Amino acid sequence: MLENAGARMNTDDIAAECHTVVVPNSPYLNENRIARINAGRYEGEEIRGALHVTGSDDRVLEMGAGLGVVGAICAKNQKPQKVVSFEANPALLPHINALYEMNALQDRITVRNAVVLAEPDCPETVTFHVQSSYLGSSLLMKADRRTTQIDVPTVPFEQIRQDLSPTVLLCDIEGGELAFLEHADLSGIRAVVIEFHPEAYGVAGMRKCKDILRSAGFVKDDSLSSRTVWTCTRDL
Repeated sequence: MLENAGARMNTDDIAAECHTVVVPNSPYLNENRIARINAGRYEGEEIRGALHVTGSDDRVLEMGAGLGVVGAICAKNQKPQKVVSFEANPALLPHINALYEMNALQDRITVRNAVVLAEPDCPETVTFHVQSSYLGSSLLMKADRRTTQIDVPTVPFEQIRQDLSPTVLLCDIEGGELAFLEHADLSGIRAVVIEFHPEAYGVAGMRKCKDILRSAGFVKDDSLSSRTVWTCTRDL
């Protein structure tokens, strides 16, 4: 379990483990979440999809890192050339980086506190709504939830395409995926693992997301996909 981390790792600092990735203690973990990680149920569909589509030649863009578990599992097990992750909630970054360090992944995966936008002439910052549960934090304001609003820097998707040339996209951005897909040039990306959030834009919006992917030539893998999480690939 402590492979590559050496004697520096204190096992008391480990809260959970999934697919050989150890997860450090943090205030964002509770008993239920720890149990889900250990059982492979935390972001299980996204993890299975990422492991299936990613290979050693890939360059992975992860939008919405959360606690960093999905990207780290992909990086450690599939050993792609590079994984670049983005997370809007700045409070999560120290815990994500601690996870990367604990698993000796700093040379393979990095995380930035920014929001990726595909719209033309995107603003320098956007408002991000932080909920008490990080899982529900989003660019979209939810009338029935109390949130803290923060300004988060943005990065144009086109800049990422030029700098990284991603071949795999992992996307879990709590409702922001519709606006992203409507404007994104997906050239060069051969695989997408994406979670849809119909509660943010309705069934019609989810249908539009799926239609955009189909029109771009992506084919859903039925064995790895559900109504709200798709793993899809295409031939380039």
